[in-house]
Amino acid sequence: MKLLCDRIRKDGKALNESVLKVDSFINHQVDPQLMEALGEDFARHFQDRGITKVFTIESSGIAPAYVTARFMGLPLVILKKQTSRILNGNVYQTKVTSFTKGTTYQLTLDRKYIDPEDKILLIDDFLANGEAATGAATVIRESGAELTAIGILIEKSFQRGRRRLEDAGYEVYSQARISRLDQGLIEFLED
Repeated sequence: MKLLCDRIRKDGKALNESVLKVDSFINHQVDPQLMEALGEDFARHFQDRGITKVFTIESSGIAPAYVTARFMGLPLVILKKQTSRILNGNVYQTKVTSFTKGTTYQLTLDRKYIDPEDKILLIDDFLANGEAATGAATVIRESGAELTAIGILIEKSFQRGRRRLEDAGYEVYSQARISRLDQGLIEFLED
């Protein structure tokens, strides 16, 4: 999506060959107009897939997933990274390791927010090695529901995430596909 690529060129900061900071418009400070455009694009792209719910993983995916769900007229479900005492163990869980943060967490879904008949669209901010999306797929599959498609804002195409997800049979649609990062350098697949 040209709008997102242009914004990354303007305000994104490549710190090294694997870290891209987009905190001024996506994941610390959020640009509502940009989120509107991204959510509308996702909704249009996935409109004929029979999706029943939009899922995301807290916290950076919430803004674009919310707008996508609003445009699609569907509920938004947020997968939690920390277990809450009020969930009372009635959950689906799996361990996920974050590429960016280098930490491991329990991805948690309360069983009451998913049904075996659900067709899920997962929206996330970044795709690197596919750990988060694979974790989400695990809890969705455990419920008997179907992960129908995955929408990503920014894909690091030089990492294995897309290949891993497509090899597992998932449709992946990324709005910006980065082919190379280095300090001060951001290149897109379309370049």
